[in-house]
This record gives sequence, C-alpha cells and structure tokens, in this order.
Amino acid sequence: MTIRPDMVGRTIEPLYKTYSWKDVVLYALGVGAGYADLDYCYEKDLKVLPSFAITFLYALMRRSLAETRADPTGILHGEQELCFHDVLPAEGTLTTKGRIARLYDKGENKGALLVVESDTFQNNGKKLFSARTTLFSRLDGGFGGDPPPSGAITMPDRKPDFSIDARPPENQPLLYRLSGDDYPLHADPAFARAAGFDSPIMHGLCTFGYACRAMMERLVPGKPQNVRRIACRFSKPLYPGCPLQTCIWKTEPGRALWRVINTDSGEVVIDNGMFEYGEPPRRDIRFDDRVAVVTGAGAGLGRVYALELARRGARVVVNDLGGARDGSGEGSRSAADQVVEEIRRMGAQAVASYDNVATEAGGRQIVQTALDHFGRIDILINNAGILRDKSFIKMHPENWQAVLDVHLNGAYHVTRPAFAVMKEKGYGRIVVTTSAAGLYGNFGQTNYSAAKMALVGLMNTLKLEGAKYGIRINAVAPMAASRLTRDVLPVEWFDKLKPEFVAPIVLFLCSEQCPASGNIYNAGLGCFSRAAVVTSPGVRIGDGEALPVPEAVMDVWDQLNDLKHGKVYTRLDEQLTDLLQMNAAPSADAGEPSRNPQRPATIFDGLADRFLPEKAAGIDVVLQFTLSGETGGQWHVIIQNQRLTIKHGRHAEPTTELKMAADDFTALADGSLSAMQAFNSGKLALSGDLMKIQLMETLFKKG
Repeated sequence: MTIRPDMVGRTIEPLYKTYSWKDVVLYALGVGAGYADLDYCYEKDLKVLPSFAITFLYALMRRSLAETRADPTGILHGEQELCFHDVLPAEGTLTTKGRIARLYDKGENKGALLVVESDTFQNNGKKLFSARTTLFSRLDGGFGGDPPPSGAITMPDRKPDFSIDARPPENQPLLYRLSGDDYPLHADPAFARAAGFDSPIMHGLCTFGYACRAMMERLVPGKPQNVRRIACRFSKPLYPGCPLQTCIWKTEPGRALWRVINTDSGEVVIDNGMFEYGEPPRRDIRFDDRVAVVTGAGAGLGRVYALELARRGARVVVNDLGGARDGSGEGSRSAADQVVEEIRRMGAQAVASYDNVATEAGGRQIVQTALDHFGRIDILINNAGILRDKSFIKMHPENWQAVLDVHLNGAYHVTRPAFAVMKEKGYGRIVVTTSAAGLYGNFGQTNYSAAKMALVGLMNTLKLEGAKYGIRINAVAPMAASRLTRDVLPVEWFDKLKPEFVAPIVLFLCSEQCPASGNIYNAGLGCFSRAAVVTSPGVRIGDGEALPVPEAVMDVWDQLNDLKHGKVYTRLDEQLTDLLQMNAAPSADAGEPSRNPQRPATIFDGLADRFLPEKAAGIDVVLQFTLSGETGGQWHVIIQNQRLTIKHGRHAEPTTELKMAADDFTALADGSLSAMQAFNSGKLALSGDLMKIQLMETLFKKG
C-alpha cells in the first residue's frame, strides 16, 4: 500500500453525528471524570467537556486515512488542535466538514504526517468548533514529499504553576473506546504486538481528555464555555495504569502552556501544549452599511423593527400602505412618513414607501425604492398584514383572497425581486412573519392561518435555493399587541405584549451573525422558542409487497403517533431517504462483492447497451462518478433528450456526484448491492441532487 499525496486538497463529504446526554457522560467517564466532576457526569444541568469535540472527528480521521491509503497498522495520533466558537450542546446532531490539508514526508523509515482540517456545525448552521488533526503514519515515509515544519514550542524553564496528578486504571482504554475511537491498538493485544507495542496502549486522546479536565479545574473551573483553544503534540505512548501528571504554566492572561508526563518513567507523553481561555467575547450586532426593507412598518411590530435597525446603523425603507386593519380604503402616507421622521430625528437614514405588497408592481417598486435611494438591499422583513376574521362557513371568497393577497402573495411579490438582488450580491437576510394561528390553529382565522402556514412552505424551499448565495431566511411567529391583535388577545394581556419584546430575535435573524436558515421561532413577552415539524420514526406495515389494510394501521396507531424519538427534517430528500430505508428489504447477500467483478471501465463501456431510453423521458442530468481504488477513476454520464453520453473524466457542473470504492461500484452495477443500501451503509457518498441516486436502478437494466 502506497500513500497518495495527490489526495491533498480533497474535500471530505460532510459527516453527521447524532448524540444524547448519555454520550456526553460516557465520554466524561472515559477520560477519568467521576463524582468529583458531577457537572459532566449527571444529566441534571449537564455540562459538556470541551474535549468531547474530538468524538466528532473519528469518522473524519478514518475517511482521510482511507482516501490517502495510509497503512492502518502504523497510525498514531500526532497533533491535535481544537478552536471553540461556541459551547457544545448536551445533545443534538452536528455536521463536520473537512479536507485533507497537507501530507508531510519525514523520510524513509521515518513516517509521514497527514494533516486534516475541519469545521463542525450545529444543525442550525452555527459553527461550534474548528479542528486541525495531524496523524502520524509510521510506515508511509519516503514518498518524496515536503518535510514537516518544526513547530516546536519553548516551554518555560521554571516550576509549573500547577501540577495535577492522575492514574488512569488499566481498563481505561476499554471504556474510552466506547465513545467511538475503536482502533484495535487500544484493545487487542495481538494487534498491539504486531504494531510494535508490548500490549494495548492508552488512546492519546484519552490522555488529552485527562489534561483538558486538569486545566479546566485550575483555570476555568465549572466554565467549559470559557475554553477557547486547546492544542498539543503527542510525543510518547502511555500504557494503561501508568501515573501521569499534567504540568501547567500560565504565560499571560488567558493563555497557558502545558505538557503531560509519565511520572514513572519521566517521559513527556504530550508536549507543546497550549490552552487559551477567557470570557466569550461580546459581539455587538450592527447593521452599518446594510439596507433593510420592512413592510407594514407604519405601526406596531414593523415600526419597532425599523427603528431598531436604524439605531444599529441600517438604512431603512419604511413601507406601509396606510390602509385600514382589514385592508380597505385608499391608504395614507402619514403612517410611513411618521416612522421615517422618527428615524431621521435619531440621525439615521430612512425613506418611505407607500406601495401595496398585494400587487406584483407594488412589491417590485418597494425593492426599487431601496435600490434608487441606497443602491442595494441586504435585509427584508415581510411584516405587512391585514385581518378579516370569520368562522369558516361565513368566510366568503373575497375575505379569503384578500388576506392571502397581503400575507402570502405580498411576501412573494416583495421577496422575489429582493432575492434576485441578494443572489447577485451573494448576501441576504429575509424574515417572514408566520403566526401561532397557522402553526397551531385559531378559531375564526382559516384565511389568516392558511396564509401564515403557507409562508413556512415558502421559507422551506427558499432556504435551499438561497444557501449557496449567502441568503438565509427564517420565520417568526410574534405574539405582540398591535391593531391586528387588539380583539384577538385577552384585554388584560394586550398592554403587556409590547412589540419591543419581539424585536430582539428578529434583529438577530437579520444579522450577519445569524447561523440559522429555515427555522421557525415563537416570540413574545421576552420569551423565545423554536417550533418545528417533527416526524415520528414510524412503523412499516407488511413486507412492502402486499397492500396494507386499514385494520393494520389501527393496530399500530399508537406507535406511528409516538414522537418521543421524532426527527426534524431540513429537506424533502432526507425524509424520502429514511422512508426508502424503512421500506428496503435487504437481500441475503446485500453488500457482498460480485464473485466475478468487472472493472469499472468495462462497466461504463457496456452501459449504453443497458440504457432504457423509454424510461428517461423528461430527464436532464449529469451523473459524476468518482471511484477510488486501483481500478477506479472518474467518469460522467449525461442523460438528455432520452440519449446517453458517457465520458471519461470530470464534468464541470454535475447534477449529482457519486463517490465510492471501485469494488462497491461493480457490486452496484451487477445488482448485488442496491444504491440505497450502499448509501445507508456509508459505502456511497453523494453530493448535489441526492434523489438522482435512483436513476441508476430505474434507467439501466441489471448487469
């Protein structure tokens, strides 16, 4: 096996990891925590050790080693750096995006260093931490690459400010590996001997966790949110049961150097340690040089949004038709003009717009007003609304349509031209105003509820279409006093529900700092919560062949309604993938390679003979195949106008890219491995339009 320097720069497909408080506690126990560290070991008010972040990198390390073909029997952890941008939550789903950054050559018989860089995000898009991981491949040196930089740190020539002793028990690696680092070097005596060790050794990252606990105990006790950066170099192996000492030198405010010593032998097992800490920096939210459009801004919530944006530096287009609460009348300019005057008195810039969002021309002109006066549009808050409440039987078509025209069509009319400008500029923040009436229902408001829930659907698709252009869109369901809610809210609450209590989350959603897109937030009285569509795990009835009967649905009714382990999907294909996985009936030999595997090149040469053009009507796609292994390579398949074109190499703009090992591809081609089984088992990585995975099984005869 020869290491592959040509993999440098290769991006690793995003990796997802879902975890619960039990995983957090298991990790803490795995690095020696116990009753003395109960905050990290007990689910009540649970805190997360920052070094827990390392558990999200194991799959990335394995994938990087596979991509570069490093010899697995010679792998040791070389260096590790973690930089924290936010505190780790006690449960959730995180996404890690990484790339193979560098590959250094230490020389023949001296090994190689594989450097992997990554960022890990919460499912709302918030970046939690960045990592730089260096793996030492002892058996892969001498390939002619660049030598590594020294990177040595001069440790203080004085007694440590703190010395913390610990003795991991002999079975510590067996506990630590349950957090995901199941490399056999730490459990299998035979594997350890083959790798040149007397017996299984401690995970370097387990010792790293002991050191993290020690530094937190002395420098930021009880405050994991104050850990900003941890970095180190692993220099010597440590056997389980050996005593260790973490030595810490404070060098300046918020910074310390550290190392870990095997106190039996005196050897330094972790060196070049850096630890940075301090209160998270406060980041003021400003909108300097940003241009915002707020519809329905002549009073109530819209007025407050406009004023607060202006106070923080935005130039604002204050849009309001000035009509009655039910949308009747010719309108008035006074409402918008008064808000503009308020903004100008505070020394900020604003301009009025009196256009009607309920018309396409009005929406287009609102955006044009921003362009004419300020040259751009960065922020759009769709806030305009009217009410025409009636019970459903009394809901005449004109009342139904009038409410949809303002709330739903109005958002469309303004957002479409604004979105075009934001797309061209590569930045945008959009907020749509939904309602608890739409999310949960409210008597007498079928028109209003339908419009408000439809806005959620608009948002769900725009979050996907805007993602690559830096456009983020979210929905707020405000509970606030306004002329629309005067006879909807209880009288005793009306005066308490000030619009100012809603504004903070709306302004955050309009900011550069906002990581979320496609989320719904309730807001009122200073209380904020996220709302979401939750899907139960569900239940499969029957074998997928015979049609289920209603009685069978009745039998599993409680189970299919159980949301205890429900899931929030962010796009249609995620839900469809789970549905197909639930319905998949794996064959007895699923995943087994073909007994007489063909080379991928041969398969692509014969693909035209298996193409079913009659099933390709209306399909226009480019499928890019990137296959690893000795017989691998790159091919792209173009299907257009019921014609098939196959070319070797990479297409500039593929619809979907499929990455997998060449052997797995041959199994996929001969039908012994289904595309869904390959995807769900991790053998197939997809990017682009994930649903096009099905075309391989619908447009081609089995080989």
